[in-house]
Amino acid sequence: MSTNATCSMDPPAHRICTRGLLASVEGNNGMGKTYLMNRVVETLDDKPLILDGFSQRKDGRYGLGELLLRALRKASAGDPFLRGGSPMAEALILLAIKRDDLDSVAAELSTGRTVVEGRCVDTTAVCHGLLTHPDDLDAALDSAIDLLRLAARFRPLPDLTILVTDDVAASIERAQRRDQSVFTDEQVWFMRETNVLHERLAAADPARYRVVDRRHLDEDEATELIRAWITETRTDLTCVREPWLGPDSRCMYCGQFPELTSA
Repeated sequence: MSTNATCSMDPPAHRICTRGLLASVEGNNGMGKTYLMNRVVETLDDKPLILDGFSQRKDGRYGLGELLLRALRKASAGDPFLRGGSPMAEALILLAIKRDDLDSVAAELSTGRTVVEGRCVDTTAVCHGLLTHPDDLDAALDSAIDLLRLAARFRPLPDLTILVTDDVAASIERAQRRDQSVFTDEQVWFMRETNVLHERLAAADPARYRVVDRRHLDEDEATELIRAWITETRTDLTCVREPWLGPDSRCMYCGQFPELTSA
């Protein structure tokens, strides 16, 4: 796969649907994703449902996804990036967790409510790409895109993906202060490289991604951008099928049969 090609996996045009927007907020630890989203929520009259990312689930919640996450934490022996030495198996487990997350909010989406995931399958794809090709970012990007294509066969990708990026040194300092920990040199390297790779992934899929670069935007500007993107994207949403059920299946949210428009 050429790294110059985009990785957009947008479905064909369908009928307008009554479902809610599915968005995700991606980025490394310490980028300020949670802080910015809390500020955005305060500005919206129609409050979205925020689905916590992996790092926020300190106490967990009952269900299959949480049990799988606990198993990964145990196998990774405290590694903040849930690395236990089996990259492909870990990636598949993380994808299973994200499918479980989607199932847990399907009812909310069906009512038309916006749902924002704190990290979705993109972070898993980026980490997997770097783990499998630590010395070749082009190959790592190809691997990340391939894993996203696999993920899209089992659950719809977000309608909107917001990448929050910043100076990595500043984000590392914030993450260490928040978690009261000190990253190893290898963990710092991993954060730097995943940040670069995620920025490249965003550039490869401009239809879905929007980037908030905190090196050039203050908090007010970043908050307003995210609010505007969510407001704009959640209008005129189209029906979504279960990817594995085929083209003749009903919309997984409104229950109608999507009607393809002519190309």
